[in-house]
Amino acid sequence: MDDLEKVRNIIGYSNNIVFFGGAGMSTESGIPDFRSSNGIYSEEYDNYPPEYILSNTFFKAHPDIFYKFFREKSLGYMLDAEPNKGHEWLAEMEKKGKLKAVITQNIDGLHQRAGSKKVLELHGSMHENYCMDCHKIFSLDYLVESEEIARCDECGGIIHPGAVLFEEPLDTKTMNEAICYISHCDVLIIAGTSLNVFPAAGLIDYYQGDNLILIDKNPNVTSSRARFVLHGKAGEILSQL
Repeated sequence: MDDLEKVRNIIGYSNNIVFFGGAGMSTESGIPDFRSSNGIYSEEYDNYPPEYILSNTFFKAHPDIFYKFFREKSLGYMLDAEPNKGHEWLAEMEKKGKLKAVITQNIDGLHQRAGSKKVLELHGSMHENYCMDCHKIFSLDYLVESEEIARCDECGGIIHPGAVLFEEPLDTKTMNEAICYISHCDVLIIAGTSLNVFPAAGLIDYYQGDNLILIDKNPNVTSSRARFVLHGKAGEILSQL
């Protein structure tokens, strides 16, 4: 029996599964990731490192460059993206009562569009952007269609993206809920994340079980914590389980 079949059996017997995913879950939907050779962080932009551009400090100082970068590198891709087979499989597992929560570092809302109900968005959502002055909420479409700096159509204030920027804290309630789900689940599936971004990456330390399943397209990726490591694209592997 190969590892894929063993994982199928584990999932078949469990009704307490939690999924933890990152940017690699959405690359099959056409959204660039961050840390690959062709990812968002692969080259400087206007002589600035991308990670600095996506910081709170840079956003406040240069919102024009921030939005120019964000539109070119990410916003348009999110607007055109559709859920892939992996998103759909997770939604189906939840519908069957087997999957208890999706915990994601992604900000694209594709899990919800696929039908998942319990989605914990650690890094926020680009579907809930807000005016920094009057706090009115704006859609992803509004940001894409706005020119230069995205501004509120009522008060003229600058719109803060729904994503959590570098230097900003993650939502405490969301983090605590994610910890609760991970610490109580039987099976933890991790896919599409490098586990290099903290504090989100530290969540796996709360897992108490022995059925940690890691899915990664990099054939060299291994983990001492994982019982099984399945190499391949996240959506393709999940749809086979």
